[in-house]
Amino acid sequence: MFENLNAVNVFIPSFSEMIINIAVSLVCSFVISIIYRFTYRGPGYSESFVDSIVFLSVITTVVIMIIGNNLARAFGLVGALSIIRFRTAIKDTIDIVYIFLALAIGMAGGVGYHKLAVASTVIVGVILILFSFKKATFLLSRPYMLQFVCSECNSGDGPFLGVLYDYCRSFEMINIRSNEINESFEYSYYIQVKKKRDPNDLIRDLKKVEGIKSINLFFDQQNS
Repeated sequence: MFENLNAVNVFIPSFSEMIINIAVSLVCSFVISIIYRFTYRGPGYSESFVDSIVFLSVITTVVIMIIGNNLARAFGLVGALSIIRFRTAIKDTIDIVYIFLALAIGMAGGVGYHKLAVASTVIVGVILILFSFKKATFLLSRPYMLQFVCSECNSGDGPFLGVLYDYCRSFEMINIRSNEINESFEYSYYIQVKKKRDPNDLIRDLKKVEGIKSINLFFDQQNS
């Protein structure tokens, strides 16, 4: 039985098919890399990662064509790749999406599913673009980290709560730090600003509250 594994190789692409498969993967992955380049909003943009998306897809296509339907080659490739250790940390979870997309396009191109590769690039690419528009999103409100100092507030209960209820879909206190020198409290809140509310107006109205000063509003990229 095992002696026949090498004989199972019914997938033998011609030279022209090889070129077409690689070309399709190259074009599709290049389009995906462009989408990544213009939609990425995470920390630490990496030019090498953008290039890797293209290389990964093309190399996957070559590997799929090498394996074909030969089970012995497939097992041999798994053994060879098990030696490799990838130690590069993924900075943003969206990078994993692009890695899997590049692999999927490479596999589709390698087996000759050109229509599937192109359709996947277009459909998933459009979805990625739509979800990259933070201001146009209708699924999530905008997450922020709010910090301010209040000298006229009791711990956990202050006149600013009315402003937060007005502007925020939800808010959660993270930390309160007291300052014994000027008898004030520093508040830290995780807030979800309502879709039709402007964070600048939130800051403006908080400044009108008696005793509030030193307002800082940070966009919470990790929860966006």
